[in-house]
Formats: sequence, C-alpha cells, structure tokens
Amino acid sequence: MRVLVSDIGGTNARFAMAELQRSAPLLHDSVREYPAADFAGAADAARHFLDELGERAEAAVFAVAGRVRFEEAQITNHPWQIRAPEIGAALGTPRVALINDFAAQAMAISRLRTDDVVAIGAAGWPGFDTRATQTYAVIGPGTGLGVGGLLVRNGRCFPLETEGGHAGFAPSQPRDLRTLECLMRRFGRVSCERLVSGPGLVNLYLSVCEVEGVAADALSPAQINTRAAAGDAHCQQAVDLFCTAFGSMAGDLVLTLGAWDGVFLAGGVVPKLLDALRTRGFREAFEAKGRFSPAMADVPSLAVVHACSGLLGAAAYAAETYEPAAIA
Repeated sequence: MRVLVSDIGGTNARFAMAELQRSAPLLHDSVREYPAADFAGAADAARHFLDELGERAEAAVFAVAGRVRFEEAQITNHPWQIRAPEIGAALGTPRVALINDFAAQAMAISRLRTDDVVAIGAAGWPGFDTRATQTYAVIGPGTGLGVGGLLVRNGRCFPLETEGGHAGFAPSQPRDLRTLECLMRRFGRVSCERLVSGPGLVNLYLSVCEVEGVAADALSPAQINTRAAAGDAHCQQAVDLFCTAFGSMAGDLVLTLGAWDGVFLAGGVVPKLLDALRTRGFREAFEAKGRFSPAMADVPSLAVVHACSGLLGAAAYAAETYEPAAIA
C-alpha cells in the first residue's frame, strides 16, 4: 500500500512515496525535488515523479504553501493553483488530501527523533510522547514564513493550519522601528514574512543600507549570510535583525497558542543560519516577554535539521488519515 506524499513551496516541489504499514512510513530513497517553475502545475509534477520512479499511488497527500479551502489551494509565492480533483485524475485515485505545508511540518513533530533537532538555548526536548497532552508551535522561514501548531490529545495528533506569517510585524526595540519605517515605505503594511524569510533577509539588508546611507549591493540571501560570516558589517546587522525578529515572533507564537511544550523552527533557511541563531540574539528575543520571561525560559526552541521534514509530516498525516483496509 503506497501513498504519494508531496511538499510544495514557492520555489521547489518535493515528492516521495510512503508505505502506511511501516512504523516509519516515509521511503527516504524515493525522495525527489524539482523546481516548481519546470512544470505547468502540481499534477504535471506529480505525474512526472511517478513515471520517473515507475510507481503507482493508491492515495496522496499534498502539503502546499498556501491556504487550503474546499479541496483547492493557491500557492502564496508561486502561480500554481492546486485542485484535489485534478490531482486525483492525474494520479488515477480519488483519495487526495490537501493540507497546508505547516500542518505537515506540525505533523512531522510526531515522527522526529531527538537527533533530528538542535536546541537553540538551554531548554532541551525530551522527545515526542503521544501518551501525554501536549501543545507545540512550529514556525519557519523559506520563500515565505510558515506558521502552525500541533495539539496532542488522547493519543491523537491534530495539526493547526494557519497563515500566521502574514500577521503584522511588531517592533520591540528602537532599531526595529527604523527597520519598520524603511519597509513601510516599500510595502505599506509590513507582515512578519517581509522580515523573516529568504526574501525577508534581503529586505533587512536593504533597510540596513538605507538607514546607514550606503549603496546596497544586489545580494541573494545566501550571499548575505556568507558575507556576514566573513565580517561584512551591513550583512551582519541584517542577520542580527533577522535572528532577533525570528526569536520575537517565535516567542509570540508560544504565548498565542499556549505552546509550552516547545516551538520547532522549520523551513529551508533554518539549517543555513543555525550558527547565527545560536549566537545572534534569537533566544534572548524569544524569552524577552516581560512578566512571562521566566516561563519562556523553560520552553524549548528547536531547530529542525531533518532533511525532508515536510514529507515526513505528510507521511505522518497519511498514516493517520487513510485506513489501509479502505485503500486496499
């Protein structure tokens, strides 16, 4: 019994197969990644994946970077519009589930091992325990900023689908106000993902240069990170702003959801900025919540370093959604 699982973002589309009978359903040797721009739509990319592997899917779970409504989703940072019936027709199965990509990241928490995460700060994670009542948050920068949560109740996992990355940015110190003013001149309303995302890091670098009155170079997020590590002062300021804004947003999410069991930092940017997150103010901003600072000090913040946590979560969702007997 094999299920197609997919994690579709604004830049890349990842696919894999899962076997629901296995205790670890995701088949890691089947993982493939394609540039989304190479295909007209998600159905074409999925069909290409199955043909490339010579596979057939009896069901599918698509985790997509956008709001899901009525079996449809529009990718927020890409022109693809995804419809479950079209996917089903392309794959030859009526069993197609569309979920938000950070619902999948939330479900991945139930399958992560302790060595799949790196603690940012002193508070560690004892590992997942389905027998306990738990509430987790998950937030992660990539092409945009994904936000979700996971409720564990009576032995079952319930992912929360949100678009929290589009909540408004809240400055917490004077330099944040200067950054906000720069971004407001460019965008009007400034959402969290205008700062904490791959493009957000570029926005922060441009804002630093504007405040300093210097000409900005045309740099990618990776180039900004590389220059920051080499000592470039403006790039270092941009990375500092990114890490503190990320920490503040992650802390706000814990307070909003009551996620006292931990917040997971997911997305493609996190592993690349791991050293910076450990040293450039993330945890300080995370804990700086006034009267709740002592409580925040006990909440783990955990960087996900699993290579394909979105697919892992989609496979976990498939295992909880599809009854093997009904698919066979």
